[in-house]
Amino acid sequence: MKLFNILLFMAFIFSGCFNSSTVYKSIPNYNGPKITKIVVNKSQRKLFLFHNDKIIRKFKVGLGFNPKSHKSKQGDGRTPEGLYFIDRKNYNSKYFLSLGISYPNTEDKKYAKSLDIDPGGDIFIHGGPRYKGEFGKRDWTAGCISVSDKNMKVIYSMVKAGTPILINP
Repeated sequence: MKLFNILLFMAFIFSGCFNSSTVYKSIPNYNGPKITKIVVNKSQRKLFLFHNDKIIRKFKVGLGFNPKSHKSKQGDGRTPEGLYFIDRKNYNSKYFLSLGISYPNTEDKKYAKSLDIDPGGDIFIHGGPRYKGEFGKRDWTAGCISVSDKNMKVIYSMVKAGTPILINP
C-alpha cells in the first residue's frame, strides 16, 4: 500500500498537476494604471496600492509574530519600517507567490553594524504557506507581510519590481 501511495504521488507530480506554472498561469492580467507605490500601515494591518496619490486597491495583511516596532535583527519577528523597494518577484515561493522587499537598506545595515548584530533579510509580501500548519493567526510570519492567496495573485499581477514600498508603524 505504501508503494502504491508513493507511485500515485509521483504520477501526480509528473503529470503537471502539482506545478509552479499552474499557479503562474492563474495569475490575472492587470491592465490598469501603473502601481507607483505601496504603503503598508502596520497599526491598521492594511496594504495600499497607489497610482500617484490615488489608492487603486487595499488589502488586509498579517505581519511578523512580534509586530510592534522596527525590525532590527535576525529572528526578532518584527516587520521592518521605512522606505524600501520591491526587488524581486517569485512565483515559485514557499509561501504561494511572493514579492521581495529590499530590507535591509543602507540605514538598517549601518544600525546593525553599530550594534554588531545581523539585521536579517529575506522579507517579502507573500500569500499563505503551501502547508497550512503555519497559518491560523493574524501575525504569524518571521517578519514578512502576509495576505490571502487570492489577494496575493492580484497584488503580484499589479506590482512590478522596482516599485517603492513605504512601511509605516
